[in-house]
Amino acid sequence: MTRVAAIDCGTNSIRLLVADADPRTGELVELDRRMTIVRLGQGVDRTGRLAPEALERAFAACRDYAALIKELGAQRLRFVATSASRDAENRDEFVRGVLDILGVEPEVISGDQEAEFSFTGATKELTGRDDLARPFLVVDIGGGSTELVVGEEHVRAVRSVDIGCVRMTERHLVHEGAVSDPPTPAQVEAIRADIEAALDLAERTVPLREAHTLVGLAGSVTTVSAIAQNLPEYDSAAIHHSRVSYDKVREITEWLLASTHAERAAIPSMHPGRVDVIASGALVLLSIMERIGAREVVVSEHDILDGIAWSVAGDSGE
Repeated sequence: MTRVAAIDCGTNSIRLLVADADPRTGELVELDRRMTIVRLGQGVDRTGRLAPEALERAFAACRDYAALIKELGAQRLRFVATSASRDAENRDEFVRGVLDILGVEPEVISGDQEAEFSFTGATKELTGRDDLARPFLVVDIGGGSTELVVGEEHVRAVRSVDIGCVRMTERHLVHEGAVSDPPTPAQVEAIRADIEAALDLAERTVPLREAHTLVGLAGSVTTVSAIAQNLPEYDSAAIHHSRVSYDKVREITEWLLASTHAERAAIPSMHPGRVDVIASGALVLLSIMERIGAREVVVSEHDILDGIAWSVAGDSGE
């Protein structure tokens, strides 16, 4: 086995996976997986630049991760940066900071590459299961963008669209620096309009409605699962490969859109960094389920991080 480290830096969070991987057997043994909310994409949709305070939050997380990678003795490291750093005018400043701290340059990948990694990470364990019909539609709802991937054992078609939970919240729910709490019906409809337009765009190249199993990734989806299960705290083992019905997703989304900040923050499984953006993320999930007529979503805790780890170990699915 090869001990590898994978870092995924998105718009809302930066995450680390350290694992022992064996491409010959398909075995990936997780040693440590963690997430830090850094809001790297703070204001990017409006200014086109990464804010100084957002960069410092990201660099602080990188310093913590560098210490852990050294402690666990990972032999190889790959750092992948997604939507926010892809869009920013000053992304070179971000690249230099990461290189100084971790000794590797962040690879600012395209949305299509992001989707390839997500599909590999999410489906590697599912391809042999008889109870899940193929093709899969893997949906990775991030902070800045959402990746939609259709495939069987391998990717058939991918599309990245700019309807992440942070982007939708900042674009439609922030007024004079504060998040509308709860949003007005007009604000919700504005988010829905953006989502529907993005899904129309995605359907030009990705056959969304041909999918038989919807697999949902990332914090918005896993948090919806945690709420659906009424978990007393966030529990990855309970969430991984859980199934949430369309009716339950609709019920939770409607409640989140009608709730206050305090009510959302009181949910025991809710990460503090998701309180303001979870309603937008849940609405993205619900809209996709409605678009394809999905009766349920299979929730995966294994995602782009696992795909990046496999790429470091020599089996990326690319």
